[in-house]
Amino acid sequence: MDRYLVINQARTADPTPYEIKLAQAIEAVFGSGVHDLDGLVRGLNASGIHAPDAQEWTAQSFTAEMRRIGA
Repeated sequence: MDRYLVINQARTADPTPYEIKLAQAIEAVFGSGVHDLDGLVRGLNASGIHAPDAQEWTAQSFTAEMRRIGA
């Protein structure tokens, strides 16, 4: 028997508007052909989506935020 986890099964709450906006921006960057962390960070900064501290994203701030929101 194959086992899998549907992403919604792991959520403890609905995504916030911030999380939805961030997810859409991440998808847009990946959709443009970027598939590395540094490129993702550059893409997020170019899109105007800022880190929670209102600063530009860094690789460290992005990974810390993904850890915080459980992504």
